[in-house]
Amino acid sequence: SDAKITKCIIGEGSEIYGEVTNSVIGSGVVIEEGAVVKDSIIMQDSVIGKGAVVEKSIIAEDVKVGAGAHLGVGEYAPSKYDPKVYQFDLVTIGEHSVIPDHVKIGKNTAISGVTTPEDYTDGALASGDYIIKAGGVR
Repeated sequence: SDAKITKCIIGEGSEIYGEVTNSVIGSGVVIEEGAVVKDSIIMQDSVIGKGAVVEKSIIAEDVKVGAGAHLGVGEYAPSKYDPKVYQFDLVTIGEHSVIPDHVKIGKNTAISGVTTPEDYTDGALASGDYIIKAGGVR
């Protein structure tokens, strides 16, 4: 009853407890209480944790974004990984990835795999940076 949904496409079986604006949400997605999703695509069976903020992100299937994480922060920086692919200020997260609680992720970033707080310098991934880890299965 507290969910706020504006200009979105929501897939079957998704549970929205937070706020979603101008986004496409796949089937079976859970957006927990207090989470905010804006201008993003979240593919099936992903979970956005309590109080997380997801802005201008493409999140693949079966991703867990931790509570209080903030995706899409900071100023523009060109991608160090592949500037032809990772651009337009997007946060891109590969399938089966895990984003820890309370980390901050900048713009033009790429993340793949199960990450831990130790992967983030001072709790953040700077704009233009990336983390690619093998074995993104949780």
